[in-house]
Amino acid sequence: MAIPVSESEVANQIKLTKDDFVSDQMVKWCPGCGDHAILSSFQKILPEAGVKKENVVVVSGIGCSSRFPYYVKTYGFHGIHGRAAALASGIKISNPELMVWMITGDGDSLAIGGNHFIHVLRRNLDINIMLFNNKIYGLTKGQYSPTTPTGHKTKSSPQGTIEHPFNVGELAIGAQGTFFARAVDTNPKMMSAVMLEAAQHKGTSLIEIMQNCVIFNDKIHADFTSRETRDEYQIHLEHGKPMIFGKNNNKGIVFNGNKLEVVTLGENGITEKDLLVHDKTQWEAGMHVLLANMKPPHYPRAVGVIRAIEDFTYEEKLDQMIESEKQHSKIKTTDDLLNSGKTWDI
Repeated sequence: MAIPVSESEVANQIKLTKDDFVSDQMVKWCPGCGDHAILSSFQKILPEAGVKKENVVVVSGIGCSSRFPYYVKTYGFHGIHGRAAALASGIKISNPELMVWMITGDGDSLAIGGNHFIHVLRRNLDINIMLFNNKIYGLTKGQYSPTTPTGHKTKSSPQGTIEHPFNVGELAIGAQGTFFARAVDTNPKMMSAVMLEAAQHKGTSLIEIMQNCVIFNDKIHADFTSRETRDEYQIHLEHGKPMIFGKNNNKGIVFNGNKLEVVTLGENGITEKDLLVHDKTQWEAGMHVLLANMKPPHYPRAVGVIRAIEDFTYEEKLDQMIESEKQHSKIKTTDDLLNSGKTWDI
C-alpha cells in the first residue's frame, strides 16, 4: 500500500535547476558588464543551497547591481539608496527561515549606506551580502565612489580624486564581520564556490566581487585580473593550505617580523614548509586584515574566503530574549500592559 505524501514533501523532492531561478525580465546591463557573470553564477548555486525556492529573498538598494532582484525568479525587494541592509535585517528578523541575499555596490553600501553596512556586519544577522566593487558610480554615469583609487580621474574628479579609498575587507573585518571573501567576475567557478560557502555560513557573510564596468571604469582591476597579470598577482586562499601563487607556483607568502613578505621557493633556502598556512577560522583578525589589504605591485591580491569564524547570530539572541520574557514577564496581555505601573484618570 502506497504511503500518502503531502504536497510539501512532494515539493521538497523536486530537483531544482538553474533555469528555475531565471526570471522572464530582460536583463538591462551593458554588454560585457561583469554583472552578467555574477548573475549566472548566483542562479547556478541556488539549487545547491538546500533551501526551498519560496524561502529565498533577494534585496537591493540603488545602482546597476541593484537591478538584481528583477533578474532572479525568487521573492525580491528593490529598496532605496543605501538602505538594503535595513530592509534585509527586517526581513530576516521577521522570518528567520528565509535565506536573504543583499545585493549592493561600492557606492550604495559604502557611501550613503555606510552606517547600515557596518552595523549589519556588527550585529551578525544570518544574511548574505554580495558587494559589486567596480570602484565607480556606474548608474549615475561615472562619478568617483568610496573605493575609487586616490588620483583617479572621473567625471566628478577631473583633476583626480584626493580622497583615500576604503578597503572593503579591512572595513568589514573592523566592523566585526564574521565572514569575508573576495572573488573576481572573470572567474565564474570561483564565484560559485564562494557564494555557496557564504550561503552555508551562519551569520552575516560578505563577498566583495571585483566587477568591471566596461563603460565608465574599464579595466580598473586589470592589475590583477588581466591574462597578463592574474597568475602573478592573484593568490587563491584555501583553508589549511600553504599560501602559494605564481604562474609556476613558485612564489609564496611568509610573515617577516610584523608584515607579510613575498618569497620565491628555492631562493635563500625557502621551502613550502616556511610559507604561511591559511586559517580562515582564526578568531584574531590581524592576519585576515593583512591578507585583505594585499595588492599589487608589492603583493598579490587575495581571493577566496579570507575570514569565516563562528559566532552567535543576532536573531538567535533576539529569539532567546523574547522567549525568556514570555516565560517570566507578569504582562501577558495588552490589558496587563495598560494596567501596569501607575495610572491616572483624566
